[in-house]
Amino acid sequence: MRVEILCTGDEILTGKTINTNYSFMARRLNEVGLDVHWGTTVGDDRETLLAAFRQAGERADAVIVNGGLGPTVDDLSQELAAEACGVELVLNEHWLQRMTESYARRGRVMPANNRKQAMLPANAEFIDNPIGTACGFAVTIGRARFLFTPGVPREMRRMLDEQVIPRLLKLSGITGVTRLKRFHSFGIGESRADEMLAGIPGLAIDGDIKLGFQAHFPQLETKLAIRGADEADLERRLAPVEAEVRKRLGNFVVAEDNQSLEGVVLDALKTAGKTLAIGETVTGGIVAARIAPLAGAESVFKLGTIAKEVSAEALRKSSGADIALTVDTKLEDEAGTVTIGIADGAQTIKREAKLVGNRDWVRTGACELGLDCLRRHLLGLPVDERIDFERR
Repeated sequence: MRVEILCTGDEILTGKTINTNYSFMARRLNEVGLDVHWGTTVGDDRETLLAAFRQAGERADAVIVNGGLGPTVDDLSQELAAEACGVELVLNEHWLQRMTESYARRGRVMPANNRKQAMLPANAEFIDNPIGTACGFAVTIGRARFLFTPGVPREMRRMLDEQVIPRLLKLSGITGVTRLKRFHSFGIGESRADEMLAGIPGLAIDGDIKLGFQAHFPQLETKLAIRGADEADLERRLAPVEAEVRKRLGNFVVAEDNQSLEGVVLDALKTAGKTLAIGETVTGGIVAARIAPLAGAESVFKLGTIAKEVSAEALRKSSGADIALTVDTKLEDEAGTVTIGIADGAQTIKREAKLVGNRDWVRTGACELGLDCLRRHLLGLPVDERIDFERR
């Protein structure tokens, strides 16, 4: 089945807003076996958008339209979808009531222009949005089935997984269940990870379990995509491969699936019943900013400080925290020396690394190295294991 993703909005077309929605949708579709053949971006222009709908309806089997479902005059998706179908817009009473009740729960009166979001093309298939005011819908234009989604990323992502992908899989005739297992690692590059995982039976770019990598410094995401007849079949085939990948990547795995490195650190601190203080130099509070917003961090995180020089033991004593983490960075030309300090009252650990790259690259790497060293210390793993980004 040939799929097209059509994103709307002047802010996307002009580059003022980075189109992360497209990349997320394309990746997710690929992971479940759906091929994206075209990616189109169109501004908020009636004539151009209508032409794009009709063109996509001639060449694709299914089209995901993202954006243009808001309450303002430049949100055109419902109106032009109806025109392309040759039907009128009609009020969806169910969605109007849902929106009205949603505003009432927050003690607000729904603005009159939100009524526009309940106007859908006649006979359109309703697609639910459980966390927003823009419902989706599906219509047929030309030879293609069009599925409309809101531009708000968190709303689109949930609707894509719960509403859109199941419809596309049914339309394509693809059966069974899918799963994507993700390992987030720090300290190894893509080529090294590929070598470390070579020879695992059934795991390959075109294997029974599809192996993929996505590098986004400082982390590497290793993905295992699998389709099974049912959950039991999927689990039976994936479990041994998953265990082998975890074993081979070893201590470099900092988190899995929807976990984050900072979330793993926070959980380890909670489990140990320890509080934390963080001191930083050139990173300027970035490490602390990754811990502080997490749910439950207020019970663990005692202090974050920025100074010209920081001492882990001195910070631990002055803050009253059980553990102190310091990230001290000295920048050079296309490199930087990072010194990580961890003091827990029983010992003070020092880890030094020379990271290669420009200023931003080194600062980013320093933050990740600091959090990873703390993770390793809390989990009883070696803190001084060398990483690929480190100059020997």
